[in-house]
Amino acid sequence: MGVPAFFRWLSRKYPSIIVHCVEEKGKECNGLRIPVDTTKPNPNEVEFDNLYLDMNGIIHPCTHPEDKPAPKNEDEMMVAIFEYIDRLFNIVRPRRVLYMAIDGVAPRAKMNQQRSRRFRASKEGMELVEEKHRMREEIIGKGGYLPPEEIKERFDSNCITPGTEFMDNLAQCLRYYVADRLTNDPGWRNVTVFLSDASVPGEGEHKIMDFIRRQRAQPNHDPNTHHCLCGADADLIMLGLATHEPNFTIIREEFKPNKPRPCALCGQMGHEIKDCQGTAREKQGQHDEFADTVPVSEQEFIFIRLCVLREYLARELTMASLPFPFDFERSVDDWVFMCFFVGNDFLPHLPSLEIREGAIDRLVNIYKDVVHKTGGYLTQNGYVNLERVEMIMQAVGVAEDNIFRKRKEDDVNFKKRMKEKRKRMKAEQQGPAYLTTGQFAPQALGRRDRPEPVQNARHQAYDMRMQAREQHNKDAAQSLKAMIRNGGNSSAGPSDGADSRGMKRKAEDSDSEPEPEDNVRLWEEGWKQRYYKTKFDVEVTDDDFRQKVVQSYVEGLCWVLRYYYQGCASWKWYFPFHYAPFASDFKDIKGMFTEFEKGTKPFKPLEQLMGVFPAASGNFLPSTWRNLMISSDSSIIDFYPDDFAIDLNGKKYAWQGVALLPFVDERRLKAALSDVYPNLTPEEVKRNSLGSDVVFVGTSHPLADFIQELYRTESDEGTEIPAELCHGIQGTLNLDDDPILPEKTVTSPIPMLRDISQSGAIGVKFKDPEYADGFVFKAVLLSGAKIPNKVLKPGDWEKGHREPWRPQLGFNPNRHQAHLDQSAFRTLGHSMNRNQQSGQYGNIPPPSSYHQGNYRSQHSGGQQSFQHSRQNSLLGAPPSFQQAQYPRQQQQQYGGGGHGWDRAMQSQQSAYQQNLSRSWESGGSGGYQQRYDQRRDDWHDRRDDHRDNRDNRGQQHQGYSSGRGYPAPPPSRRYNWK
Repeated sequence: MGVPAFFRWLSRKYPSIIVHCVEEKGKECNGLRIPVDTTKPNPNEVEFDNLYLDMNGIIHPCTHPEDKPAPKNEDEMMVAIFEYIDRLFNIVRPRRVLYMAIDGVAPRAKMNQQRSRRFRASKEGMELVEEKHRMREEIIGKGGYLPPEEIKERFDSNCITPGTEFMDNLAQCLRYYVADRLTNDPGWRNVTVFLSDASVPGEGEHKIMDFIRRQRAQPNHDPNTHHCLCGADADLIMLGLATHEPNFTIIREEFKPNKPRPCALCGQMGHEIKDCQGTAREKQGQHDEFADTVPVSEQEFIFIRLCVLREYLARELTMASLPFPFDFERSVDDWVFMCFFVGNDFLPHLPSLEIREGAIDRLVNIYKDVVHKTGGYLTQNGYVNLERVEMIMQAVGVAEDNIFRKRKEDDVNFKKRMKEKRKRMKAEQQGPAYLTTGQFAPQALGRRDRPEPVQNARHQAYDMRMQAREQHNKDAAQSLKAMIRNGGNSSAGPSDGADSRGMKRKAEDSDSEPEPEDNVRLWEEGWKQRYYKTKFDVEVTDDDFRQKVVQSYVEGLCWVLRYYYQGCASWKWYFPFHYAPFASDFKDIKGMFTEFEKGTKPFKPLEQLMGVFPAASGNFLPSTWRNLMISSDSSIIDFYPDDFAIDLNGKKYAWQGVALLPFVDERRLKAALSDVYPNLTPEEVKRNSLGSDVVFVGTSHPLADFIQELYRTESDEGTEIPAELCHGIQGTLNLDDDPILPEKTVTSPIPMLRDISQSGAIGVKFKDPEYADGFVFKAVLLSGAKIPNKVLKPGDWEKGHREPWRPQLGFNPNRHQAHLDQSAFRTLGHSMNRNQQSGQYGNIPPPSSYHQGNYRSQHSGGQQSFQHSRQNSLLGAPPSFQQAQYPRQQQQQYGGGGHGWDRAMQSQQSAYQQNLSRSWESGGSGGYQQRYDQRRDDWHDRRDDHRDNRDNRGQQHQGYSSGRGYPAPPPSRRYNWK
């Protein structure tokens, strides 16, 4: 959803919704990789039934990653996608359903945003090529060094659009991947796999939601199904709440800002292309063995628990003394609806509502104040009550003037703080005006050589006073000269020397940054007149035009809510303006919307490509279709401008602005395409047709025999799935044209991967259950649904204000975590070079972010442990810690709990004190220094022996210290203290 800051705001306001994933890693034995056994219990201590993958959130980072080298070809991209899915399956371990949905042809309302994104991507790509060429010539002209320019074809991410050959190949590769996993992976054996590729219309996440809606409306649906949806878009949180399923979790990559990226020109880290100096690359490793490696850390995943978010919302939205019965489910729907005002993929957000300014909190407060007057809720089952919405908008409109002024004040104050911060940083970089020298000079910590002896301290102090006085007189003289030069104005500082007279101040020394011109000036009187004149080129007195904009926006609100709760209401509707109206303009909106046009159809894939692609991406289209983008004689050439303006609209960066592209006229587009349709090849005709979902099961699945019987009888009609064969899932099955069948060979579409000689999977077309026109999916908790146990405690409401928030590993809040103490990190510091930026240990996280956790399976009855993924990032560097797994009774049997351990620790400490005292008695501080110098060479040898000793003991007691809640250790007789 088009709210970049929504997840950040949500996770800060409701921190307990976030849970860090515990991931079990595969092992290597004698050079062979042993995969993770996903049939075992989930190490996160929760079992998921269904896993849904919004595949576009996987395809993009695998095909053009930002923090690591890109795949060399399309085959490597496919393998990267397979590995990404394997990792997600390992973390979630679904027991019933895996649903993979790729974006198909989107509704017309979404195509406007897709068109803007693709035109931007094409423009930025061309600008980057031009910038690289200009910088290369400039640096080489100055004598700098740059590696030879690689001649390779740039991957155009616009090919990740329905209708391209890339997406068709991806669908074939995923069919092979599913067949391979169902055949060879025991964890997939009983899982029903659905694949909805790009030939099926609809956005990936909304195809998933449509599947859930239609299944939960069936009588055999399990209301306590635990869903897990993978995706990074913020609208997934809204969609998950809209299902009203009590067990719904979202898994996504943990966002880590400011990731290091190599320079696009020289390939080195630490600077951007604009700051490239053309310096020779430093050798990476002793023999430059790490030259081609980019230091990256493995991306980690987090869970977003919507059941905990519902707990937060229940506390926040509960209202007393209502004139109507309070319904929490209805209030959640209203909260989702209000979030649409701050932004979404289909409508621009209102000018007065910014998520960073607390717009959602403002709307919630207004909602709670006004709901007593509305007489009911704003929405029901995806339908909007416009009369009640108008009351909310009018309340926002009253505050608009103050909102704009407050925004300007905050912006001015922020710039002032940043200006002062830059001054402080500049002063710190220049250092102090005077530093002492000689024996009183500052000494670096940890120096190996001894400090200079103290001699004649009184004379040295006299010299220091004289030098300080001389510096003070010099500064006073410079200030006097500057005041005379400025005509008595003493504002100039001592840094204004005589040589700077008449010289223009450098841009980099300026305290103010160039800012885009803002002609609207919302913080000044007359802001509404300037807004409509600047953005729409109409006068504010043109009430008819304003009403037209408001009516389109009201239709958009109704369309978006219907899209989230009932499915696509119209494939043709879209918001025909680049900007939104003001909240104060929402007057008399009750009768502005009646109903959407019935029977609309989506675009075909190649038609959508013509609607969203720039001319630079025309190589993905048939040649005759491409000519319509570039030929001056084309009747639709105006749809494909070579350049376009970007209105920053009060923002700072271009990516935040509005791309002023012409809207595509559907009738003109289809009229122009009618002349080139006959030129399509049979393969292109196939890619331009709409497809259907496919369901795959393994041969051991209860549904496999039923599907095989359909192929044996060659049934031409759709057949309903018996609910008892597939966990209550229902739908219609049709024979596949190119099926995957048991005991048949499945040819690999990727040369580097082997064929499947005997398939253990079977696939068939699948269609969701059909419902009559006008059927309304109820937005309620289903009968028999069990609300999960409460997670939040009274202290959680103020946790963010009282103590630092710490992440939770897995779904068990009582999981014990082991931590490395300072001595352990010193061991790591001795064992590896911290200055090394690449190689095996180049990406170890800092101590503050290192955690380690264990999980003891309650189902297997054994002592198997699942180590947290962060432990594996150390690749075995620290000694492994296994938490003591002895019951309290056994500890008491062997010596009264932890008393034996305490005595052992005390004996360790007393031994250390005796050794220390003996060293001081033998020589004092001077003797200690002399012995240190004499034994410096012997220390390295003794350190190795000391490490061996400490490792033997450290593995036993690491993590135990006073004040920690760990269980006491086993009987002390196991430890041989020396």
